[in-house]
Amino acid sequence: MNVAVDEDKCCGAGSCVLVAPEVFDQRDEDGIVLLLDPSPPEPRYAAVREAADICPASAITLHENP
Repeated sequence: MNVAVDEDKCCGAGSCVLVAPEVFDQRDEDGIVLLLDPSPPEPRYAAVREAADICPASAITLHENP
């Protein structure tokens, strides 16, 4: 799985950080998402999918590896 974020879409809700803190963080100055791990290991896939699903701005894009 590869993860991408669109910082321009991010509204700083922080839901992704709550669900997958090993993969996402927020900038201190404005709360915009920071992608910590663009290729997370398989045990984190479920949390990353949930983070993408609940993102209110649809700022997280997932590319599943075949």
